Amino acid sequence: MRYLSPFRMPSKQVAEPTELHPVTPPKKVAKPKTAAERKARVQRIQQVLDEHFPNVTCALNHKSAWQLLAATILSAQCTDERVNKVTPGLFKKYPTISDMANAAQEEVANDIRSTGFFNNKAKSLIGAARKINSDFGGKVPQNMDELLTVPGAARKTANVVLGTAFGIAAGVVVDTHVQRISQRLDLTKNEDPVKIEQDLMKQLPTEKWILFSHQLIHFGRQICIARKPRCGTCPMDSLCYASDKNLAIGVPPRSPAANPS
Repeated sequence: MRYLSPFRMPSKQVAEPTELHPVTPPKKVAKPKTAAERKARVQRIQQVLDEHFPNVTCALNHKSAWQLLAATILSAQCTDERVNKVTPGLFKKYPTISDMANAAQEEVANDIRSTGFFNNKAKSLIGAARKINSDFGGKVPQNMDELLTVPGAARKTANVVLGTAFGIAAGVVVDTHVQRISQRLDLTKNEDPVKIEQDLMKQLPTEKWILFSHQLIHFGRQICIARKPRCGTCPMDSLCYASDKNLAIGVPPRSPAANPS
């Protein structure tokens, strides 16, 4: 039997260093070289979105075209979740277009304060209501040219209203998600939203214009997140050759029914 000196403590066993395995780099995806290959890739992107986000729609709560127009105006530089908290009280206080047209700007601004840029948004809401009453018989116009004359309604807002409220495919909604992901998936090289919309319209069939933007928005909120895209669980991985792809393993995407903001 081995005896230890009373003046010497037994040495602690040092654990063997854990073997570190290098992280496997993302697989390189070959870029399509021909027009036929590019077209096939775009079709596959659509198929993936259809599989994962088949029935998504606009996340802004509304009961009429006017309410959708108002909510979309409020959504500028603001989350849909915040807008959906503000609009129930706003629409209860101003239930009709005429009510909004006759409202005091300072009061409306206070009602929508939490959405940010509230003075400009209040001016746009009241201006839009007055324009619709005076020029369009109190009804939200159903074509792009007329909608673009309404205060607060640029192409993105007009496309949201025409597509969601009326089912009219006049263009493709280009918000920050659509802009970022379209660039990431190499569907456009442009920065200007109008030019990005034109690029998408050339590559997508008209019947996909409305749904595609909603799908890309949900895809951007749940999977291709701006700050940390979940490339490790992305169903678009085999189609994406973004230079900054990572292997971050995120939680599985939520059900489209969750309609996140």
